[in-house]
Amino acid sequence: MSSLPRRAKVQVQGVVSKDEFSSVSELSSASEEDDKEDSSWEPQKKASRSRKQLVPKESKPKRMPRVKKNTPQISDDSEVVVKEELNSSVAAADTALEDRKNKLDTVETPKTAKTKRKCSAQPHSAQRTKKLKVDEETSKATNLEGESNSSETPSTSTICRGTCKKEENEDDFTFGQSPLKKMKTETCPQGQPVKFPANANNTKEEVEMNWDIVQVLSERTNVEPWVCANAIRLFNDDNTIPFIIRYRKELINNLDADSLREVQQTLEELRAVVKKVHNTIQKIKKEGKMSECLLKALLNCKTFEELEHVSAPYKTGSKGTKAQRARQLGLEGAARTLLEKPGELNLLSYIRPDVKGLSTLRDIETGVQHILADMIAKDKDTLDFIRNLCQNRHVSIQSSLAKVSSKKVNEKDVDKFLLYQHFSCNIRTIHHHQILAINRGENLKILTVKVDISDGVKNEFCRWCIQNRWRPRSFARPEVMKILHNSLDDSFKRLIYPLLCREFRAKLTSDAEKESVMMFGRNLRQLLLTSPVPGRTLMGVDPGYKHGCKLAIISPTSQILHTDVVYLHCGQGFREAEKIKRLLLNFNCSTVVIGNGTACRETEAYFADLIMKNYFAPLDVVYCIVSEAGASIYSVSPEASKEMPGLDPNLRSAVSIARRVQDPLAELVKIEPKHIGVGMYQHDVSQTLLKATLDSVVEECVSFVGVDINICSEVLLRHIAGLNANRAKNIIEWREKNGPFINREQLKKVKGLGPKSFQQCAGFIRINQDYIRTFCSQQTESSGQIQGVTVTSLAEVEVTNQKQGKKKSKTAVNVLLKPNPLDQTCIHPESYDIAMRFLSSIGGTLFEIGRPEIQQKIISFLEKEGIEKAAERLQTTVHTLQVIIDGLRQPESFDFRTDFDKPDFKRSIVCLEDLQVGTVLTGRVENATLFGIFVDIGVGKAGLIPIRNVTEAKLSKTKKRRSLGLGPGEKVEVQVLNIDISRSRITLDLIRVL
Repeated sequence: MSSLPRRAKVQVQGVVSKDEFSSVSELSSASEEDDKEDSSWEPQKKASRSRKQLVPKESKPKRMPRVKKNTPQISDDSEVVVKEELNSSVAAADTALEDRKNKLDTVETPKTAKTKRKCSAQPHSAQRTKKLKVDEETSKATNLEGESNSSETPSTSTICRGTCKKEENEDDFTFGQSPLKKMKTETCPQGQPVKFPANANNTKEEVEMNWDIVQVLSERTNVEPWVCANAIRLFNDDNTIPFIIRYRKELINNLDADSLREVQQTLEELRAVVKKVHNTIQKIKKEGKMSECLLKALLNCKTFEELEHVSAPYKTGSKGTKAQRARQLGLEGAARTLLEKPGELNLLSYIRPDVKGLSTLRDIETGVQHILADMIAKDKDTLDFIRNLCQNRHVSIQSSLAKVSSKKVNEKDVDKFLLYQHFSCNIRTIHHHQILAINRGENLKILTVKVDISDGVKNEFCRWCIQNRWRPRSFARPEVMKILHNSLDDSFKRLIYPLLCREFRAKLTSDAEKESVMMFGRNLRQLLLTSPVPGRTLMGVDPGYKHGCKLAIISPTSQILHTDVVYLHCGQGFREAEKIKRLLLNFNCSTVVIGNGTACRETEAYFADLIMKNYFAPLDVVYCIVSEAGASIYSVSPEASKEMPGLDPNLRSAVSIARRVQDPLAELVKIEPKHIGVGMYQHDVSQTLLKATLDSVVEECVSFVGVDINICSEVLLRHIAGLNANRAKNIIEWREKNGPFINREQLKKVKGLGPKSFQQCAGFIRINQDYIRTFCSQQTESSGQIQGVTVTSLAEVEVTNQKQGKKKSKTAVNVLLKPNPLDQTCIHPESYDIAMRFLSSIGGTLFEIGRPEIQQKIISFLEKEGIEKAAERLQTTVHTLQVIIDGLRQPESFDFRTDFDKPDFKRSIVCLEDLQVGTVLTGRVENATLFGIFVDIGVGKAGLIPIRNVTEAKLSKTKKRRSLGLGPGEKVEVQVLNIDISRSRITLDLIRVL
């Protein structure tokens, strides 16, 4: 494998080179050659032994004490360099440290690498140290031009940081070639192609299969192989999706979050298949049933369906297949003779009158037929041919009303599936929502579903088998050919056709579930990123009939000011109006938020009537409707009890409804995502996949918005990338015990927050500088003795947590107590040195961050030099520099959600009967599904825009996503096409997105 980087390097440096895109096949072929040099597949224990043989020096524990003596020297140098970075003078120390580091590379062991990680700016995963050391040795022949090593990846760090730590392979992300044709990635904003890693296809898994996981991952996700390889490495190092999207963008070629999430999920599926294959192999070997042919078939499996097809006969407790029973009777030799030397086949010699299955010639022919059918159905080339044949022929999925329906089935449920009672569609053109609907009907015993493969496919398949793959090697008598024909018919009907049906159904269901989950994720993201409405006192109303309407008034800081219950729909509306008016005037509240649940329409009409009569004068009251999905579930949850102790659960839901408008993200993260109600068929899809995707979307949204660590709640904090419930709890406890965080470095003091967690979460945590200045001024006014005690206690914590020398601990404490204005930005601490040098080059200071002065300086600098030259001079990537520029430009407390639409505030109401065909209205998207978009047009019932009416031409440029989708909260202009008052259905046409 060490020849691979050199081969890629020579190709780049050649004057007349081949087509750059052909390097993919060359690299993969080189990888295959290297694989041939390795031993054949063995159990994991043996495989791990062969890996250790590659680095015998590193694996010897005897040498560790001798090398450990050099460790203090390395750590001291590293700290000197880090201090110099803070003073923006990094260039002088780089060359000497790099030379010294290269000399130490050959004797470095995993233990010394572990010691070095403690003093490096950005530590690496301890589990992958050995693998990274092997890669480092193999890549010494290749050097990067104009690139520097990173503590995690060379993309976003300075040269200085690379000298502190060099345990990453320099060629892991080597850039020497142009990328492949863009598939699911975007064009680079600066117009420069992302360079091709020289050893992108060199990703190895613990268990070797007969297929390359990078290539299969690329085929299934339609993403370039080198991007998949980089993504695998990043995920192996426990990097989160928000971190990769923001700070490692160049390594994934600008892949969006949904596509990267799809790569991650597909990778987990493939690894699950590999793991199950490995377990199956171990089990069959233990039973002594393993053969070379079976092992090869198992290692070829890429899906659970293929694995099930191959391993079914060998399951414990299985009676065995017909082919196995025929083999036990000794007929396998006859089957092979039929194919290889049919002229010598004499079936009469196998007759044993006293043995069941061998007593007659007919029994023997049947046994040989079963063996041949099994061989045909397990042959890889045969299965590949029939799969390709089905791809080019008409294969349909059909559903019909079940003949014997269960007595428990409701007639209303049967009517829901009226469209699918006589349904047939090509599997290549069927929609995802149709698959989910058919599956639901089948599970309810209402529908019967089958896959129809035409007889022409079967005839062509049998003809190909007879003439090519299973043609006897010499002349065969007619009776022998008849056995072969019968074997083909039996194999197709009994084994291959059921396998194809399972594969088609599984693939269609899997794709439909993934698309449904992704649609749910897109809707959830759109809902979470709804623009907040800060600075208002709000009245939340949870409508109801018998138990009244619950009211809750909250302050601009989300504090509960008052709660009450009013009965608007029991003949007491006029008397209750006085109470509502008094509450609004007392708390100076002019905004009412109404939940869209039971009695919503009547409550809305009640408030609209009072507003139209100017009843609340002098207040100019407006109202809006908000989804209350999940509010009732949250109101009885332990989180709500902890947050609002002693408050009635019904009143808690009113508080939640009001807070959903004030800060949707902070409130909705308290609710389990699947209860928010913006999905489609969410109860029919894989709940594991749904939960993982929705949790990832929540983490992505919370991280990108960012949280102020000194005021945010524990619930919000646990959704930050790199954190979890325990770490969030520890952060809150540390804050309550030690006071507010002064800067991001203090996060390292928190129990359970290791270097990797800090790296993942640091860029998404904000520290408001005004808050810190106020705190520091209060500390200054207080006695110096108290302040000294605080410093001493921090020093003691440092000595306890950091297993370093006392001198280093004290130095760290001095740094920790100093606020850093960069901590209020999206700039990652690993890039602070680059940010300081960039500020120095444009003549700016830290105190100008977010002000118009620095924005003007940045614009002038970029117009003069350009971002690409600036990145090259600062020895970083364009993506990293762009993040730095964005962070310096954004004002303090910047929230990108303000660019999104706010809720619609209304004063009047429209009824369904008021609508007419052709009326043009404005509305807001309520939910998006695979078959259409539901739009709230203010008549109490959402209208549907069929998906065929959502075309690319009608979408704005910012909405032309690959899904052509519209998300909840987006404002649209629509035209009424049809009104069905009896069924309360409104069909709309999309005119444009506002």
